Amino acid sequence: MAIATVESSTITAPKVEKDRQTTRAPYPNYKIIVLDDDFNTFEHVAKCLITYIPKMTPEKAMELTHQVHFEGLAIVWIGPQEQAELYHEQLLRAGLTMAPLEPE
Repeated sequence: MAIATVESSTITAPKVEKDRQTTRAPYPNYKIIVLDDDFNTFEHVAKCLITYIPKMTPEKAMELTHQVHFEGLAIVWIGPQEQAELYHEQLLRAGLTMAPLEPE
């Protein structure tokens, strides 16, 4: 009768470095992009930007509105995702044509 022999082997866990540092990556910022369309007036777009985007001046709103008209789009705000979602939804509800939110 043959007896099977089993060699014992030691299983070792991977070594964990004690000096391991935790790296923290910042949350990404999101861009709010207004797109050109054929039905919103300059005045309406500028008024919406002033109403819903914090610290938007009338001059900056008109500059961005012209950019939307002549270049087809403008990035009107960049910041944290939660705020970006709010401002994006408000502009969308006001009737502006919006690109989907995208990380910066």
